[in-house]
Amino acid sequence: MLQFSPKQSLNTNLPLRSLKSSIRTISSYFAVCLILLLGGTCGSANAQEPPGLFVEGYAWPISAKAGETVNLHVSTSAGQFQYEIYRIGADSKAVKVATTDKSSIYTAPGKAYPVPEKASAEGCGWPGSAKVQIPAEWSSGYYEVRFSVQDSGGGYTHRGRRTAQSTCYFVVRPSNPGANTKILLQLSTNTYNAYNNWGGFSLYAFNGKASNQGHKVSFLRPPSSQFGSWEHSLVSWAETNGIVLDYAINEDLEYHPELLEQYKLVLSVGHDEYWSSKMRDNLEAYIAKGGNVAFFSGNSICWQVRPENDGTALTSWKQNTFSDPQYQTGDFKTLATLWSHHLIGRPENRLTGVGFLFGGYHLSHGHFMGGSGGYTIQRPNHWIFEGTQLMQGDLLGARHTVVGYECDGCEMEIGPDGLPAPTGNDGTPKNFQILATAPAMWHKDDSEWYEKYEKKRLGSAVLGTYTVPSGGTVVTAGSTDWAHGLRGGDPAIERITRNILNKLGR
Repeated sequence: MLQFSPKQSLNTNLPLRSLKSSIRTISSYFAVCLILLLGGTCGSANAQEPPGLFVEGYAWPISAKAGETVNLHVSTSAGQFQYEIYRIGADSKAVKVATTDKSSIYTAPGKAYPVPEKASAEGCGWPGSAKVQIPAEWSSGYYEVRFSVQDSGGGYTHRGRRTAQSTCYFVVRPSNPGANTKILLQLSTNTYNAYNNWGGFSLYAFNGKASNQGHKVSFLRPPSSQFGSWEHSLVSWAETNGIVLDYAINEDLEYHPELLEQYKLVLSVGHDEYWSSKMRDNLEAYIAKGGNVAFFSGNSICWQVRPENDGTALTSWKQNTFSDPQYQTGDFKTLATLWSHHLIGRPENRLTGVGFLFGGYHLSHGHFMGGSGGYTIQRPNHWIFEGTQLMQGDLLGARHTVVGYECDGCEMEIGPDGLPAPTGNDGTPKNFQILATAPAMWHKDDSEWYEKYEKKRLGSAVLGTYTVPSGGTVVTAGSTDWAHGLRGGDPAIERITRNILNKLGR
């Protein structure tokens, strides 16, 4: 690097040739400085390098019925963006917002918006870029919005077609509930949001900025979704087999509980982990009146959450129980921690029949990594197993690892018939029937923080059922991965699922 002392000055008494040489040297110095200030670039060609290309967006509300409007909030580096809307099912197809539209591809003006510092918790606050009024002909379902932008690169360099894509989703709930089916699938959208780290934070430390865990997550930001991991497998199987489903989201159980009255059976599929007190109150009231529920899911209703900001955000302090401001009030009813925490005193077992405290991991988190991935049949004569030819001791679903990831179980003892039965000490109804089991265990990182948890306790994934005096029946799979058997075409899993839908959904 050229260096000049500030004490040096130009000697005007030098010969003309030396004077011109000094001037050229100083000019070169300033030219180098200018190049460094410009980031080391020079010439007009490099100054025309293209900026980054992106498009991201979210929909709100994420649940709407025919005639209602879903707003798309989009930020993009491009002057305009395109979007298509697909209903995701057995045969996913693009749909038109209006029957008169010539194409399913829509274009809207684009603009880049800043990301607020607290976007993860408070949302992005981007204005609406496009509106989608739900047509009457759209069937209830999960709809994916696919955004795209493109350009031809820079003016002089990096030329070539560039594209960027992203997605968001919304759910169309039925405008005439129960008219076409008596089965309602409520999607685990609270869990989608809990794992979403867009903006820096989720309700988990493993994917948070600097490994920090948030305690509030907003729906008003580009989302993530777990629909493709579990729920889509059941949806695709059902549609392929002519089984009609209506759709709702978690928060519809809180804000639109009247939906439940029109259905015989409510489904939870996959990873339905985060529930508010009103969601649970409304579903329990539905069961008490004779409604049926099937939890083809695991880790279900594990954490209590509190909706905030008019339902656009969720709060959950999870294992940081004593940091929850609700703890300071002494009113623990809506404490945002484990439903099975002793301060709440309302374990999920009372609703689902099973819970995570007596469950854990199978083929995950280092536990039972050599496990079969299937259930051991305990009571093969139950109506659930009709037509499967399963016998006591047989393995169910091992080929497609239907027991995996996170599992729910109950405290058990061996009954007079030599088969496992619930003790009821953990909240599981005494009339709960344990139909099949598989071993599971909590990870030490989960169990060390909870003072009431017995360390290194062997748990289980439990497939079982119970019925309340009104006739309302609850069936639980006790595993997130039940739908793997439907995706893989397991005949026994398909038959059991059909048995449940036929008996409880008509």
